[in-house]
Amino acid sequence: MVDVTPHRDLIDYFQALLTPVVAILGIYIAWRQWRTAQNRLKLDFFDRRWAVYEATRNLLGTVTRSGTATHENVRDFVVGTGPARWLFDDELADYLEKEIRQKAVNLMTLDDTLRQVTEPAERQHYVREKGKNSVGLVEQYEQIDRKFGAFLHITH
Repeated sequence: MVDVTPHRDLIDYFQALLTPVVAILGIYIAWRQWRTAQNRLKLDFFDRRWAVYEATRNLLGTVTRSGTATHENVRDFVVGTGPARWLFDDELADYLEKEIRQKAVNLMTLDDTLRQVTEPAERQHYVREKGKNSVGLVEQYEQIDRKFGAFLHITH
């Protein structure tokens, strides 16, 4: 008769190890799922923040190319940057409101007014004001990468 006791001890040993190994494997899988969910959240935030950045670049690019902002340009900017207050900090949201939107509205209004003014001295005044607003917006084009930079980094 063959003694199976040494083999039985080995089987008992592996059975005892099986439960902790399965538990560790389950923990690892759960951790990887959590990491995947975190990365997905970062990507979702990035996509939404990028849309606000793009809306800002589009408006500033239009002003850079044409020297003016139309009602449609300003509307697209306002719609595109609407969620900024919830996606960024208050400082960036205020920057978009005060430095970009207000200047774009001023530029648009000055352009509309300039179309109606015929008196040369008054027209010259509005042309100067429009130029100041246009330059102010074009200068912001150089600032937006720095302003948005902290929010558009994806790290693992």
